[in-house]
Amino acid sequence: MTAGARAESRVADAAPANWVDLHAPGAWRPYLRLMRADRPIGTWLLLLPCWQSLGLAAMADAPRLGDLWIFLACGLGAVVMRGAGCVLNDIADRDFDGRVERTKLRPIPSGAVTLRQAALFMGALGLIGLMILLTLNKAAIWLGVLSLIPVAVYPFMKRITWWPQVFLGIAFNWGALLAWAAHAGSLSLAPVLLYLGGIFWTLGYDTIYAHQDKEDDALIGVKSTARLFGAQTRSWMIGFYVAAVLLAGAAGWAAGAGWPFWIGLCAYGAHLVWQIRSLRIDDAAQCLKLFRSNRDAGLLLMAGAWGAAFLA
Repeated sequence: MTAGARAESRVADAAPANWVDLHAPGAWRPYLRLMRADRPIGTWLLLLPCWQSLGLAAMADAPRLGDLWIFLACGLGAVVMRGAGCVLNDIADRDFDGRVERTKLRPIPSGAVTLRQAALFMGALGLIGLMILLTLNKAAIWLGVLSLIPVAVYPFMKRITWWPQVFLGIAFNWGALLAWAAHAGSLSLAPVLLYLGGIFWTLGYDTIYAHQDKEDDALIGVKSTARLFGAQTRSWMIGFYVAAVLLAGAAGWAAGAGWPFWIGLCAYGAHLVWQIRSLRIDDAAQCLKLFRSNRDAGLLLMAGAWGAAFLA
């Protein structure tokens, strides 16, 4: 495939120099794009609650050798299950995506992948995810099975509620529960608080993301918090991000956090303040930049948890 053809088939919000376009074999590219391998930010946002919670669990108890596999399993699981979720989302949204400028070149609406091929690919990704899940303890396995409910529900919420971002948060932060259970064998207050804080974090960053599509969404009748909040988005963001920081702090307190956690929490909060101050809801490029920056926000909180696990 020529460079011009690669650029023509590249989905609008993928980085121009992403590895899928530059290095992946041509036959693989439609499937890698379907699972968003060319846009890894979603994998990070699914993974970081897992790693944050595992760090909290190690901080509350003690780091264990088995945490190395849990850490790796969360990473592998996030890649394949985020991919499976994206395929499900694209199957559900296939009639919408072709009418939205940012998504019209996705593999299904562009015809690069058929509906049957997409469904088979989703099944294969789900099977790999199941194999990874079965290496963990019973509590984590049951939580992994339960996670399929919000994953299956989310793609349809934008049709019936102005708050689909809530359902995305419920699905994307589930790893905060699962990773703690994989370490501890059960749940406690700390991972629940972290999970709730993650939902508010998702409400903030996905509202930013949704502002890219609000004109197209209005034309085709898709609902979102971006459309609901409009010019009041910054005020809502302040509330969401304050709740995210307070709940993360409460989770750290419940887990007996040491000083590195509080430094990480302050850095996390400062990053969210920067996002609010930088937000320009009518600048799609800036919205995408801020959305992607949440990888760094989540890494700051994770670094604080793991720092406390080993240093405090």
